[in-house]
Amino acid sequence: MVRDQRTNRRIRAREVRVVGSGGEQLGVLPIEAALDRAQSEGMDLVEVNPMAKPPVCKIMDYGKFKYEEKKKASEAKKKQVVVHLKEVKLRPKTEEHDYEFKVRNIRRFLEEGNKAKVTIMFRGREITHKELGSGILDDVIKDLKEVAVTEQAPRMEGRQMFMILAPNPKVAARARELARQQAEAGTKKDEGKPAGRPNEVVVDGAKPEGASRPAGGQAGGVVATQVVAATAVTSSPPSEPK
Repeated sequence: MVRDQRTNRRIRAREVRVVGSGGEQLGVLPIEAALDRAQSEGMDLVEVNPMAKPPVCKIMDYGKFKYEEKKKASEAKKKQVVVHLKEVKLRPKTEEHDYEFKVRNIRRFLEEGNKAKVTIMFRGREITHKELGSGILDDVIKDLKEVAVTEQAPRMEGRQMFMILAPNPKVAARARELARQQAEAGTKKDEGKPAGRPNEVVVDGAKPEGASRPAGGQAGGVVATQVVAATAVTSSPPSEPK
C-alpha cells in the first residue's frame, strides 16, 4: 500500500471494487454504497489500489492501520544492524605492545559486526620501505583470520597503505543475532511506555580506552569512523607512559 491513501470522501471514483473488513470480496459498488457500507461498520473506506479499473478500496479502521504500520516500521528499524567503518592507524615501526592493543580493538570492532580499516602511515623516508607496512598488514590478517575476511586488499593511497577487513559470515551472523536479542529485550522493556514516544537505539562501538599518545611520540591510534560522517578518536593502552 502507498503511504497516503485516499479515504472516504476523498476517493474520486464513481465506482470502486470493495474488499470487506474481513478480506471478503464485495464486488464493484457505487462510491456512495461503498461509503454507506463502511459507515455501517464504523470503519473507513480506504483506496488501496488507485491504478486499478475500477480502483480497489478496502473497509478498515484506518487509524488503527496507520498505528500498526508505524509500529512495524519501528520494530524493523530496531532490528537493523548498523555497520560502521572503524579505522585503526599504525606506523611501520609500531611497538609490539601497541600493535597487540590495536589488534584487540580491531577484533572487538569485527565481533560487533563492524568493518575495520587498517592504515599504515609513512613519514619522511619511511615511504621507501613499503615492505614494512605490507608486513604489518599481513600480520594483522594472520592474527585475525578466525574472525575476519579481507574485503579490500592492501593498497597505497598517497603516503598511506590501507586495507579493509570485514567480519566473516559466522561472526556477522552472531552480531545480527545479538542485535535481534537486544531489540526484543528493548521491546519488552518499552511495553509499559506511552504509545507515540520514540525510542532511540544507538548502535555504535564503545569509545576506545584512554586517550594518551603512544610511547615514542608516535601519532595515530584507534579512530572510530562512521561510513558517512567520520569522527576520529586517538587512543593507546592506558598503561603506557605519556
